[in-house]
Amino acid sequence: MGDTYEGGCHCGALRYRVRGPLTDVAHCHCSVCRRVSGGLLVTWATLPCADFQWLNGTPQRYDSSPSCVRYFCSRCGAQVALTTDLSPETIDITITTLDQPELARPQRHIWTSSRLPWLHLDEHLPGESEETL
Repeated sequence: MGDTYEGGCHCGALRYRVRGPLTDVAHCHCSVCRRVSGGLLVTWATLPCADFQWLNGTPQRYDSSPSCVRYFCSRCGAQVALTTDLSPETIDITITTLDQPELARPQRHIWTSSRLPWLHLDEHLPGESEETL
C-alpha cells in the first residue's frame, strides 16, 4: 500500500489523507504565502492530486492570484492546501497540518527572491529565486 499520511486543520473540521511518499517538500518565501499565513514562510509538500483525499469537511476557497487557489478552514482559519494552474495535476499541502509534520523533511527553498533578508533557515538547502519545478 505504501506510505499514508493524514492531517487536518487546528479545530478538526477539515481532515485529509495523502498516499505516497512526501518527496517534494519546499520552504516557500513568496510574499503571498507570508501574507495569507501570517508567517515568515510556508513549507509545502507537493504531490499528485490522485494521492490526496479530503476525509472530513469542505474547505473554503481563496483565489490568491489568477493561477493559484488556496484552501482553508472557515472555522479556525488554517491554510491546508493549494492548487495552481501552472501544475494542474498536483496539490500542495502545508506540512504543518500533517499529524506528523516531522516526517516531511524540506529539500529546498523556493521564491528566494522574496526571502526576508534577516531570515536564516536551512541554509544548506538549495534555493530557487522562483519555483522551477
